[in-house]
Amino acid sequence: MSITADDISRAAIGARTAPSMRRSFTESRNLRSFLLTAFVWILAIIAAIPLFSVLYMLISQGGARLSLDLFTELPPAGFMQGGGFGNAIIGTLVMVGIGALIAIPVGVMGGVYLGAIAPDSKLSAGIRFVAKVLTGFPSILVGIFIFGLLVQAMGTFSALAGGVALAMGMLSTVMLTSEQAIRMVPQRMKDAATGIGCTSTQTVWKVVLPTALPGILTGVMLGIASAAGESAPLLFTALFSSFWLESLVEPTASLSILIYNFSGMPFPNQIQLAWSASLVLVLIVLVFNILSRLFGSRKV
Repeated sequence: MSITADDISRAAIGARTAPSMRRSFTESRNLRSFLLTAFVWILAIIAAIPLFSVLYMLISQGGARLSLDLFTELPPAGFMQGGGFGNAIIGTLVMVGIGALIAIPVGVMGGVYLGAIAPDSKLSAGIRFVAKVLTGFPSILVGIFIFGLLVQAMGTFSALAGGVALAMGMLSTVMLTSEQAIRMVPQRMKDAATGIGCTSTQTVWKVVLPTALPGILTGVMLGIASAAGESAPLLFTALFSSFWLESLVEPTASLSILIYNFSGMPFPNQIQLAWSASLVLVLIVLVFNILSRLFGSRKV
């Protein structure tokens, strides 16, 4: 097949008339897109300034005091120098652990009921509504409620009461996240399990829960992270202690309350300890948030 002069001429004309694929800022939509993108970037940078400012202050103020002694010694009193907050770290972990032991089983089972057993029942609608209300419930009111329910009945502040208060704060997060994770399990997997003769219990236990596990663990980690930074409920339930934890039915130290107490003292040593405790608490919360992202990205 031969190429004529007319073919070459038509190809040259087509090349000249073909639209250019290069972006031109003289066009209104390209200019508008560029301006809006730049505006969003500016807003994102402005929003990140307070976050990075807080992190910078925590690292510069609290990081200078970090040492092994902070994790092995007790809080100092008055004009004492040195000291640490090892008991507050243990108290925080113990109370968060108690809260997790209570909230995780109840929350996951509640999520199973809401998401798989009776998702459209009136009882489920009522439980779902109450759980959503609890997510925005002031945590200090939870502390007051547990104070009247447990602290006055036991006659003492305690780690047990603090753990129950944290469990109430964690419960709604775990339940609602578990429900959403269970609802995202494909219906064909449930139908396949039913088709091979599985009962409803076997379907939930062998198919639904393993498939929804990454999402459930994400909710659990987020609930634990939020509970680790709570202070208002612990003021009314665990109070504070300057000694090592020996019993679950005695006043217990926590990082959040130590920060609250020491930050208002006129002693430089206590203020420096408050900064260091703040940095440690942020790192603990950061670890749980990273774990939630890792679990959320897993594929079963």
